[in-house]
Amino acid sequence: MDFAPYQDTDPERTRALSPPPNRTMSPPARNAKSSPPNRPNTDPLGPSSFSAPNHFSDAPRSNGFDGADIEGGRLDVNLFETSLPLRLDYEAMLAYLLLPPAGGVFLLVVEHKSDYVRFHAWQSSLLFAAIFVLHLVFSWSSILSWMLFVVDLGLIGFLTMHAYQDADGLDRYEVPFFGGLASSFVDSE
Repeated sequence: MDFAPYQDTDPERTRALSPPPNRTMSPPARNAKSSPPNRPNTDPLGPSSFSAPNHFSDAPRSNGFDGADIEGGRLDVNLFETSLPLRLDYEAMLAYLLLPPAGGVFLLVVEHKSDYVRFHAWQSSLLFAAIFVLHLVFSWSSILSWMLFVVDLGLIGFLTMHAYQDADGLDRYEVPFFGGLASSFVDSE
C-alpha cells in the first residue's frame, strides 16, 4: 500500500538512516572475580528513614512539629490565592472598576484569602467614598462636578493600572492618606 500518494519518491528510500554502530570500541572488560569497590557512606545522617512526600494520599500530613501544623490547618500557603475563581491581579483591578466604592465593599465581603486584594478593596472604598462626599458638596457647580468626574476617571485608571502591574511582587501603591489607613486595616485583620 502506498500511504504517501502525493510524494514523488518513496519516503523509505530518501529517509536519513542512523549510522551503523561502531564495533571497534568495546566497553572495558571486567574481571569476574573483582567486585565493585566498597565506598564508605558519606551521608552524615546515615541511612535516611524519611519517605518522599505523597501529596495525593489521604493520610494526614505532618510538618515535623509534633504532628501539628504551624498555622492551624494551612499547609500550603499561597500568597496569590484568592477566594473568587479569578486571578489576583484581575480581582485587585475589580476593586477600582466595579463602580467604586461599591466594588471595594463587595470584595471586602467576599474576599478572605488575599491581603493584596483586601488592601485595594479598602483603599478603593475609603478613597471613593470621600470623593463621593466631595461630589455631593460641589453638586451646585456643574463645572466643578465635571472636573471631579474627570479626576475620578483618572484615579480609577491610574489605580487600576498599579493594582494590575504590582500584583507580580505584591507591592502596594498607597494613595497618600487613604492608602496608609487601608494598609493598617489589612494588617490588623
